Amino acid sequence: MAFSEFRPLDEKMLIEYIKTVPALSSKLGNNFSDLIVKEVGDGNLNFVYIVVNSAGSLVIKQALPYVRCIGESWPMTKERAYFESLALKEEGRLCPEHVPEVYHFDRTLSLIGMRYLEPPHIILRKGLIAGVEYPLLAEHMADFMAKSLFFTSLLYRSTTEHKRDVAEFCGNVELCRLTEQVVFSDPYKVSQYNRWTSPYLDHDAEAVREDNLLKLEVAELKSKFCERAQALIHGDLHTGSVMVTLESTQVIDPEFAFYGPMGFDIGAFLGNLILAFFSQDGHADEANDRKAYKEWILKTLEDTWNLFHQKFTALWDEHRNGAGEAYLPAIYDNPEVQLLVQKKYMTDLFHDSLGFGAAKIIRRIVGVAHVEDFESITDAAKRATCERRALDLAKMLLKERRKFEGISEIISAIRKF
Repeated sequence: MAFSEFRPLDEKMLIEYIKTVPALSSKLGNNFSDLIVKEVGDGNLNFVYIVVNSAGSLVIKQALPYVRCIGESWPMTKERAYFESLALKEEGRLCPEHVPEVYHFDRTLSLIGMRYLEPPHIILRKGLIAGVEYPLLAEHMADFMAKSLFFTSLLYRSTTEHKRDVAEFCGNVELCRLTEQVVFSDPYKVSQYNRWTSPYLDHDAEAVREDNLLKLEVAELKSKFCERAQALIHGDLHTGSVMVTLESTQVIDPEFAFYGPMGFDIGAFLGNLILAFFSQDGHADEANDRKAYKEWILKTLEDTWNLFHQKFTALWDEHRNGAGEAYLPAIYDNPEVQLLVQKKYMTDLFHDSLGFGAAKIIRRIVGVAHVEDFESITDAAKRATCERRALDLAKMLLKERRKFEGISEIISAIRKF
């Protein structure tokens, strides 16, 4: 069943399609007698089908030409599936233990066939809401970010290779524009798409729109996001884009991928851990006050940055005399200057991560797309109290991020809000 033009596939058409694609049908043992197909796309943009039988399983993800959670009134390029498949393959090559394998891509149908992350894998955000501790999360996420960011940067590659891939991913402009709108623009102005826990946060939302220093800082971050092709970034690395068990961590959904500032990915993940932290009081009850779990989140936050720093700089040291053209060995030829450039690079990256993380927190409270961490708190007054604490921290971090020298200082700051 070959299609000459795009069409959304229903379950029946999907099965017929799989039969004609050996890379997919072979994963099911070419057996279609006991097939179970289930649509599970709870995201904002795509159809996601789980296909399972007694012989095997896979996931089919199809991009729609509009934002699914809004409808056809908000068109969205289906070409994003092409960039998602490219990113999955590249990230999978660099860090195969933390990225699901891609079996098949169909550009006409904007369709990706990939490994099904079987139970007990769940979306990390849901595990954080449930209060589950993941002992390997920090280690695994630090590993994924260090490898995917280092090996696609000029610390490792030539400018020729880098520019070729930057040019390829420039095609993902519509998804970048969506981020520019929802992260760096809408929360700071009156927008039909913005929402917040009203009436409790009416004043807080207005305060964001009227804060000149905040606007100054977010303009700088937007500029970096649009102009700095530092590495291949996932582009949407929140806790809804990670699937976990106690032993496994898998990064999914890189449809926003492009060459951008590394801190946007690191900040997205750290910022979403901070959102999870501030939501915990709304999930506490008599049986569990969540205090111990909040401490685990803070430790995970701290460990993630520290392990990332350690792994990233170790890769840099290992490949210092390789093909990377950011710091040519002939110029940076002594330990003193090498230490200086590395310290400056990592300090700048830390501050970028804080800034982007703060921007991601703000947009999840007063922008269009909120997070289940807060939305699942049914008492609106209690939810607003949790959200306000996160919002106040984020505003401070965005404006004062350069004064922080290490992650332990951030942990101390979080405790004060």
